[in-house]
Amino acid sequence: MRVYQVIYRQLEADIQRYFKAGDYLPPEMQLAERFGVNRHTVRRAIDELVANGLIQRHQGKGNMVLRQPHLYKLHDGAHFTGNFLEQGSFPSCQVIRSRLMPITSRLAHELQLGQEQKIIYIQTLRKTENIPRSVIHHYLSNPEWWPALKQFQQGSLHEFLKRTLGIELKRKSTRLGARIPSGEESRLLQINKSIPVMRIKTKNLLKGTEQIAEFSVSSARSDLIEYVVEH
Repeated sequence: MRVYQVIYRQLEADIQRYFKAGDYLPPEMQLAERFGVNRHTVRRAIDELVANGLIQRHQGKGNMVLRQPHLYKLHDGAHFTGNFLEQGSFPSCQVIRSRLMPITSRLAHELQLGQEQKIIYIQTLRKTENIPRSVIHHYLSNPEWWPALKQFQQGSLHEFLKRTLGIELKRKSTRLGARIPSGEESRLLQINKSIPVMRIKTKNLLKGTEQIAEFSVSSARSDLIEYVVEH
């Protein structure tokens, strides 16, 4: 392994342990003295940090540590609130709108329902540390849950279902894609249209059955969330 690669790995570990977003690394001359190398070697290590999205060069100020994406583990019990609590973050949920709605042919297909009944629609905005992370459209199959769900205002939707209705959900499938954000998504997520969003379509079953209870479509900031598929 080349010297600059050893320095890169050490600086990468330092960033993860000792620095937060917005902090600046020590000056390159100071790093050269620390590692006993010349500035050119340090600069090559810095180049690697920049290329991997760990820092950003600011002319005249130095090398600033960037905010790193949170890991979102995809497994059959995964949900937004639990994932971020496990990583020491403080997630929040804002309900943007909720209502009973007629089912569309597409949603009837996803929820495996007939096209006559109504379903529950809830749109939420999820944040951590007051930074928008994702916009989620929830479609729930049973309109009898509406008297309880219209009271839902914050926190984990799945925990609310469990607490108020005794319903537990289990993930059946997840489909991932990417696209340019819509105007509403850009506004809610506070991003410009040059930043793509990850599009995640999820089906959740009533636990212990094969009945689809929820179909959700999430648009998540690709710069702040990194998905991990667990096997």
